[in-house]
Amino acid sequence: MESRIMDVLGDRVLELGPKPAPESPYRNFKLTRDGDGIAWLLFDREGTSANTLSGDVMAEFDQVLTALESQRPVGLVIRSAKKSGFIAGADVNDFRGAADPAAVETAMGRAHAVIDRLDALRFPTVAVIHGFCLGGGLEVALACQSRIAIDGARFGFPEVMLGLHPGLGGTARLTRLVNPTQAMTLMLTGRTVDARRAKSLGLVDAVTQERHVRNAVKDAVFGRLKRAQPGLLNTLLNSAPARGFLASRMRREADKAAPHEHYPAPYALIDLWDQHGGDKAAMLAAEKTSFARLMVTPTAQNLIRVFFLRERMKKLAGSGNKISRVHVIGAGAMGGDIAAWCANEGLHVTLADMKAEPIAGAIRRAADLFGKIIRKPTEVRDALDRLVPDIDGEGARNADLIIEAVPEKLELKQTIYGSIEPKMKDGAILATNTSSIPLQDLRTTLQKPERLLGLHFFNPVSRLQLVEVVSHDGTDAERLKEALAFVGAIDRLPLPVKSSPGFLVNRALTPYMLEAMVMLDDKIDKHTIDAAAEKFGMPMGPIELADQVGLDICLDVGDMLRSKFGDLLPPTPAWLRHMVAKGELGRKSGKGFYTWRDGKADKTPASPQGTPPTDEMIDRLILPMSNVCVACLREGIVDNADVIDGAMIFGTGYAPFRGGPLNYARTRGVDHVVSALRAMAAKFGDRFAPDAGWESFK
Repeated sequence: MESRIMDVLGDRVLELGPKPAPESPYRNFKLTRDGDGIAWLLFDREGTSANTLSGDVMAEFDQVLTALESQRPVGLVIRSAKKSGFIAGADVNDFRGAADPAAVETAMGRAHAVIDRLDALRFPTVAVIHGFCLGGGLEVALACQSRIAIDGARFGFPEVMLGLHPGLGGTARLTRLVNPTQAMTLMLTGRTVDARRAKSLGLVDAVTQERHVRNAVKDAVFGRLKRAQPGLLNTLLNSAPARGFLASRMRREADKAAPHEHYPAPYALIDLWDQHGGDKAAMLAAEKTSFARLMVTPTAQNLIRVFFLRERMKKLAGSGNKISRVHVIGAGAMGGDIAAWCANEGLHVTLADMKAEPIAGAIRRAADLFGKIIRKPTEVRDALDRLVPDIDGEGARNADLIIEAVPEKLELKQTIYGSIEPKMKDGAILATNTSSIPLQDLRTTLQKPERLLGLHFFNPVSRLQLVEVVSHDGTDAERLKEALAFVGAIDRLPLPVKSSPGFLVNRALTPYMLEAMVMLDDKIDKHTIDAAAEKFGMPMGPIELADQVGLDICLDVGDMLRSKFGDLLPPTPAWLRHMVAKGELGRKSGKGFYTWRDGKADKTPASPQGTPPTDEMIDRLILPMSNVCVACLREGIVDNADVIDGAMIFGTGYAPFRGGPLNYARTRGVDHVVSALRAMAAKFGDRFAPDAGWESFK
């Protein structure tokens, strides 16, 4: 028993070789040598919790390699001293604002020279990898002769998410080491693989635990570790005829997922391998040029901007979450999924409803979700244990946070608050998941209205990262701070918004869907309308989105917003009410604008030769979103333009490569956007009138 405990403890402590001297000649590295003559190079970037590769770090790495070349140790171990993992990739700060491809290529040339130098060392080199090993970090590991993974390590090339492909030699080294079809899939999708999968791919040579690292390192250095060797199949697949055939297939697949004009990186990567896959030196040289060209594209610069928007919104959460017990009222689609997500993130959750059936359905959906996103069966069981059915609603007494997620009926919500408030403990937060009802209307029946705020999640909860954190003018500041920290603790991005009809996201998205219905009245085909939005870069057209959201919900939100904003919104067609009355609600009923089967819309057009979407159609759908965002900024609903862009990207999937609705307006030119809105107002009605906020928008 005691030895088992020691084993477990041993696997939590990183094996970093001999203890380094307190004084190091390097800022980001420590270099020691063990009794076998093996050098241990510990990467520990100064002042950060994770290792990243910046220009300064690479310059210092070059100095370390100079020292190693003269010292000639028996072997070299490269290891991270950070608990978080090996290397998280390049320092994205270095990419911001890049405009000159020649300057980028020169900088990449310097970095390449360092990695090539590591590759050329004349003694055994071993990367020992724990935690995340991503992007440039994986490229450092690929330049070593052996790779040893600690169980639980994860590997991947996420560059495609930034509109790039690997740029430190990874394209050439990975396709030579690993079956190139699998190597290309890894780089084209940005997906990560665990240590076991990396071993089966031949990406790593061994998987071990911390307590066995010293022995594994000796085996690697002294030739006892069997290294993954690329086989004949790799050689054949990297031959020119095979590359030509496979590259054509890859381009067809890429075209289904990401149009070339919006996302050039996958196609540049496929071209790179197609043209140079048989020649490592040529591919390394061409990679630098290709990477530099991509870096200065609007797509890459906007996706890099989105990366920083995510970091900025994470910081809005603050720290110090105090919420460990959550009580959810309403086990429908939203309530059940919010409860499941909170349990997945380690919180104790009670789930209440008037009837047992919705609770049972929510537990089944949770089990299905956990099975997909949690790897270990024991952890699936633990997550389900944290999600407790609570038909009597007794969990409210001990909850730090109560989330109400019942249908959007003011009287129903107020009745629930009347029965729940006397049960709440002091300091507990009462949150509503309302998507549209202003908190000023909801708080009127509460004894302590200061404890009420909004936590508006988006559907599907497990995929959309945004949560609107809504305050009214009487919300207690400390509770608001706790709510923001809670959102961060469950791995979601908080958007602080002032209470106002539709808040930000629904207020911006409703005109997108309602305008599409007006366009149907104008006899424009639904496939053409959806194609117009998708051509702009939206993940889903407005007609399909309305079906996905539920036509009854679209109708309710549209009516509520029209009651507040009047003719600033497109009119709701009478036939939409008839569809809802007939029970044609979209995806959830199996029929709406489209017929739905197995959760997917049948989008087969009635005639193969549909009308292509026009620029005016795109503007009718897209520009009202920018117009509403400017209005929300002017009214102080949200106080920052960048955060509005982040919210629209993370809450609606707004074309990320455009950088958000306000960034799109800025890029296109505010004067151009305003004149386009005026022209549409003259042609289609005052709902397109430019908001007064454009005059001061920069």
